[in-house]
Amino acid sequence: MFRPKLPTMPQPTGIVTPPAVIEPTTITPGTPSTPPAPVAPAPVSSRPTIQLTPGTALALVGGGTAVVLVVGAVLVSMLLAVAITGASVAVCAVVLRSLLASGNRRR
Repeated sequence: MFRPKLPTMPQPTGIVTPPAVIEPTTITPGTPSTPPAPVAPAPVSSRPTIQLTPGTALALVGGGTAVVLVVGAVLVSMLLAVAITGASVAVCAVVLRSLLASGNRRR
């Protein structure tokens, strides 16, 4: 009654197909090509310069400030969560110690 009954493995049904035969292929080496000639780097003066308009600078400062505020809020909330958890565990430990001590006095 308490012994588990193990199910029997079902046998495959239907037509079983044989595995496909894979034919080996031959690899023909390609003709070597000459490497392309190195291209001289462009002069430094042709690079486009980034120009900050007052609106773009204000947007960058605003975005950076928002990122700093969000990251700071997340870190402060995590610190508060750890502090509250530690305080609650300490209170629970004091209460349990008091209960255990009062139980030993009554005996």
